[in-house]
Amino acid sequence: MRLAPVVVAALLGACADVNLFPVSEDARLGAELDREIRANTRQYRILSHPDAQRYVQSLVDRILTAPEIRYRKVFAYRVTLLQDDQTINAFCTPGGYIYVYTGLLKFVDNEATLAAVLAHEIAHAERRHATERMTKALGAQLLMEIVLGKRPDRTAELAANLFTGLALLANSRSDEAEADEFSFRYLRSTQWYPGALIFFFEKLAQQRQSRLPALERLLSTHPLPEDRIEAMRKRIREAALPPPTEQNLRAQPYRDFLRRLP
Repeated sequence: MRLAPVVVAALLGACADVNLFPVSEDARLGAELDREIRANTRQYRILSHPDAQRYVQSLVDRILTAPEIRYRKVFAYRVTLLQDDQTINAFCTPGGYIYVYTGLLKFVDNEATLAAVLAHEIAHAERRHATERMTKALGAQLLMEIVLGKRPDRTAELAANLFTGLALLANSRSDEAEADEFSFRYLRSTQWYPGALIFFFEKLAQQRQSRLPALERLLSTHPLPEDRIEAMRKRIREAALPPPTEQNLRAQPYRDFLRRLP
């Protein structure tokens, strides 16, 4: 039986609001991409520094105790440090594989700010932004095959195309806004100042006019419109947070950590 065109159109339109991929597919895709990254030693130089890796992983592990985290037992949430002081960035693949460049570690000024950035990346995995975007990009074609009674196994091939150059990780403004919101939520149950992401935003805004290549690369995957900065300031105001202190910023322990980096 052929479906009426209006029914097909309604089904295709529904793709904009759903994620066709099961959670297990996020984990599988993340593991596949992690293998590709580790094999590409020219583009991704993994920092061999167990003490630094343990330090950053300990921050991630603390964030994962937040009650809003849903996939702590499903996703890997494993930190890998990348040796590149010229790249101010971090990213998290589907399934929770977190990569942090040394350029980012040396850009932030305290532990709370790094924790806020890590929480933002964790939120991308938790909210399943990458596979949601894959659904929007690929879902219409896949759903059309389903409603027409055809089910070729095209998903892996199509997803591989999105891995090229990490295009899969280019975030939309709505993705960024949601990750900012959940970074704030996650940090509220930790020792860190929940609004610490604002310090990262403000430093980026101050240096954006420099047009440094490192900042340009960061902003290509993490757009920073002014409304993101104002939204974080609004969260801080509405939560009536007291001014940050050394106790919840942990600037001195962070400086001690940076001195141990190569």
